[in-house]
Amino acid sequence: MFDKISSIFKSNKPTAEQLYKEEHQISFEEGAGYIIKGILLNQEHGKRLEHLSNRRISSFDDLKALYSAAIIINEKIDLEIAHQRFTAHLGNTEENLLELKRCLKILNDYYREFLRDRK
Repeated sequence: MFDKISSIFKSNKPTAEQLYKEEHQISFEEGAGYIIKGILLNQEHGKRLEHLSNRRISSFDDLKALYSAAIIINEKIDLEIAHQRFTAHLGNTEENLLELKRCLKILNDYYREFLRDRK
């Protein structure tokens, strides 16, 4: 009886994963993909992601692939910003590249902390 009651109280306490998702306002919607602080990543940054990952990744849905390609993506973002030569056909600006980099960090930290060792 005590176990049942204590399990009820334990289930009301949010997990570390839930707290992280709430803190960074991360959600996932089927068909839309990941959303961070109201930004639909596939819609806002999907073409940039595909370009910066050398056409390896076309959406933010596969966090494992995103995690693996993060070094390449971040290096390319840093180079564009450092040289102030932005890919015009993607509409790249320093502001949206920094936003993309911030979102990548949030998703990569989420994957590393909560999803990587599950399987």
